[in-house]
Amino acid sequence: MNLTKHEHACLVLEHENQRLVIDPGAFTEPLPTLDNVTAIVITHQHPDHWTNEQLARLRENNPDAPIFGPAGVAAAASDWNITTVVGGAREALGAWTLEFFGGEHAVIHKSIPIIDNLGVLVNGQFWYGGDSFTVPPKPVTSAAIPAGAPWLKISEVMDYVAELAPQRAIQTHDAVLSDKGLALSAARISEVMAGYGGEFTVLQPGETLRI
Repeated sequence: MNLTKHEHACLVLEHENQRLVIDPGAFTEPLPTLDNVTAIVITHQHPDHWTNEQLARLRENNPDAPIFGPAGVAAAASDWNITTVVGGAREALGAWTLEFFGGEHAVIHKSIPIIDNLGVLVNGQFWYGGDSFTVPPKPVTSAAIPAGAPWLKISEVMDYVAELAPQRAIQTHDAVLSDKGLALSAARISEVMAGYGGEFTVLQPGETLRI
């Protein structure tokens, strides 16, 4: 399975000549034309994780690709036929098995209402928690780790990585960081992973890692 990182929180996975697109949002440059998109996953309703324009571009060549997301996404993206999923849901289609866990976005501030958020476990291997520190109830071999956000501090990220303990990981949610800020976050995450023999890789937009 190959993982290609795009700007901020957007990820594209490829397996058996099929693609899965996760969180194509406003901080991501317009995605290239993609074929063989089997499914699209949106973890929550914030615009840095989805836009109408990104969905329209993906659907040009993939008109039947289902879009999965929690109820908040279905309400926000009402122009689209969203397949609503909840924590514990499992969807199997084509080359992909998708399992959804969690339920709530991490707290940004007490004055800001908490929205729903679902992480996705892909093919029992790769974990992406969206905007949360949800740990799925089964081991993962690889993961995308949030590097910077209004809802996190690096100590929380380090504890999260230690609990997940993936063997391979990349950064996500990084558009809010300068290059120096990303380097600092990456160093802390790498320290935790090196402690148990894992490997953290910083990917630039468009770069691909075999996971």
